[in-house]
Amino acid sequence: MNEAPGSIADYWNDAAPAFDQEPDHGLRDGTTRLAWQRRLAGWLPGEGLDLLDVGCGTGSLALLLAEAGHRVTGVDLAPAMIDRARAKFAAAGLEGHFLTGDAGRPPTGTARYDAVLCRHLVWTLPDPTAALRAWVSLLRPGGRLLLVEGRWREAGAVVEPYAPGAEALPWAGGVPAATLTAVLRPLVRELDLHPLESEPALWGGPVHDERYAVLARC
Repeated sequence: MNEAPGSIADYWNDAAPAFDQEPDHGLRDGTTRLAWQRRLAGWLPGEGLDLLDVGCGTGSLALLLAEAGHRVTGVDLAPAMIDRARAKFAAAGLEGHFLTGDAGRPPTGTARYDAVLCRHLVWTLPDPTAALRAWVSLLRPGGRLLLVEGRWREAGAVVEPYAPGAEALPWAGGVPAATLTAVLRPLVRELDLHPLESEPALWGGPVHDERYAVLARC
């Protein structure tokens, strides 16, 4: 596709001020926040892990992970998202490392991580398969890749581009679990699928589309 990174970043910069108004983005409701705390603790147990949150947005999940005792790095294309993530950590008195850059090719240099987390990002990427390979390559032996994704458009529905340059995204509107797991399986040692559409607390209410997490070990 003819991607326009500036336009994509502009879209998410403009979205940043209202981003946390979505219940599962801002985690302002105690029930929603607790639901994500419990899920993350189950997927990424223990403490003191080096974690990379790609497409971290305003840092809500990163903050939960830091509160659980992990060392967190976040990457997002939109500087306005990164500014809000840094502000959340500062307000909480917690340390976090945040970088502005392409989440599909994180600008993390030679750093390696115990886990890489991605939530509702792959549908925005021009080459999600290449991104999955890049994320797996950033993991230490035995590391985990946690993808929280979904398909929030009807199959076959026309998907309007959300920003200039997003006209031909391969997974626009989300990606079915069967598609994502088929692409990911050859890249990892083992893989578990966790359906999430029946857990309204995670989303701030009932949902009527496909929501799931994939936890892969490398």
